[in-house]
Amino acid sequence: MIPLADLKKVCPQVSEKRLDMFIEPLNAAMDEYGISENLGRVTAFIAQIAHESGGFYYVRELASGEAYDTGSKAVALGNTPEDDGDGELYKGRGLIQITGRNNYRDCGISLDLDLLGHPELLEIPENACRSAGWFWQKHGLNELADAGDFLRITKRINGGTNGWEDRLAYYKRAQRVLT
Repeated sequence: MIPLADLKKVCPQVSEKRLDMFIEPLNAAMDEYGISENLGRVTAFIAQIAHESGGFYYVRELASGEAYDTGSKAVALGNTPEDDGDGELYKGRGLIQITGRNNYRDCGISLDLDLLGHPELLEIPENACRSAGWFWQKHGLNELADAGDFLRITKRINGGTNGWEDRLAYYKRAQRVLT
């Protein structure tokens, strides 16, 4: 279990009040998805979601999501051209930024939430944390964390290495604080 004071040390730019909204559901999600089983998993998970959410600040992608409306990226995400606006509707949400109709559907089934009808449910702290845990487990990230492969974790979450330096800084800070 991560104490609030330690999470604040990992994310010093974020107010304690903001982090307090997430600490209980975060610890519960890490338990639920097997992340809390060891320190390697916890530090990698915290680093990645801290980056993806701007330090637990953003639970909805800042961009409009229009980039996910057409083309191969839209198709890969399950967004359909005949439903213009899927990109905006199913843009990144939650602490790990669940994106696209397919991911919203699958995550909603797993969490027993109507995310296709109410994508904003991923902005609620409990659902933001659980959706991150769901994504982490679904994509085999516990196993990569066990192997210490932070780069492959980043690529599975991001599709590349966008924000690598920031992710790495969170990772190193989490390792120092949580050890």
